[in-house]
Amino acid sequence: MTERSAAHDAAVTDRERLTGSAYNGDRDLAARQSLYRWQTPRYDLPGMVAERLSGVRGRVVDVGCGNGTFTKRLRRDRPDLAVLGLDLAPGILRGVPGPVAVADATRLPVETGSCDAALALHMLYHVTDIGRAVGELARVVNRDGLVIASTNSDGDKAELDDLWQRAAGDVLGTGRGPARISLSARFSLEVAPALLGEEFGHVETIELPGVITVRDPAPVIAHMASYRAWADQHDVPFDATVERARALLVDHIDRRGTFQIHCKGGLLLCRR
Repeated sequence: MTERSAAHDAAVTDRERLTGSAYNGDRDLAARQSLYRWQTPRYDLPGMVAERLSGVRGRVVDVGCGNGTFTKRLRRDRPDLAVLGLDLAPGILRGVPGPVAVADATRLPVETGSCDAALALHMLYHVTDIGRAVGELARVVNRDGLVIASTNSDGDKAELDDLWQRAAGDVLGTGRGPARISLSARFSLEVAPALLGEEFGHVETIELPGVITVRDPAPVIAHMASYRAWADQHDVPFDATVERARALLVDHIDRRGTFQIHCKGGLLLCRR
C-alpha cells in the first residue's frame, strides 16, 4: 500500500471524522443523494431493496442506516417487518424514527442468527476492517437470511473527477490538479463480490448504470461541496476549487446546454 492510499483509507474510515463532521447531520449525505434526481434511468433504490425483501418475514437490521432513507421506506411499505436502524454517528440518527441505536459495524449489538435480513447500503467502505464487518453481517442473519449491500463502481462519476482535477489545476496553476477523494474505492463494485464471498457462498451483483443530466450547476456543486469533511485530503484549497469548478460548469452549460455525468452503482445480494 502506498503512502497516499494509506492516508486515503485512514481518512475514509476515521471514526472522529465520520461521527463529528461527515455524518454529524444529514446535510452532506442528502446532497450526494439528491444528485440522482437527475439520473436516467431513475432507480428507486429503497423500493428495489423492499422488493428484494418481499419473501422475508421477521426482523431486518439496517447497518449504517445514515439518514434513514431505507429504514423509513421499509417501515412504510413493510409494517410487518421489525426494522432496526444502526449507525456509528449519533448526529445523523437524530431525524430517524426509532428504534435506532448507535453501533459499530464490526461489533453489532444483535444476537447471532436473530435477523432474517441485514442491509449494508453504501457504508462498508467506511469500515476500517471490512472483513470483520462482513463477518458480523453473516453472524446476525439466520441460515436462510439475506444480506443486501450496495456501492459504486470504480468508474462512477468520472466526469466529476475530471471537473475537480481541472478546477484544482486552475487553482494551483498546474494545468491539472490532484484527484479528489473516492469514498467507495475500498469497497467498489469491482472488489465487493470477493470481499462478501469470504462469508457468503452466493453473491449476485445487480448493476445500475445511468446518466445524470443537469442544466443547473447547483446540484453538482452541492455534491462536490459535500466532501468538505475530507477537505484536508485534497492537496488543494477546497473552497477555491469548488468555486472554480462552479465557474467551469457554468461555462460548460452555457456552451452546451447540459452537463452529463455517467454513473454506475449496484446492489449485491448475498446468501450462504
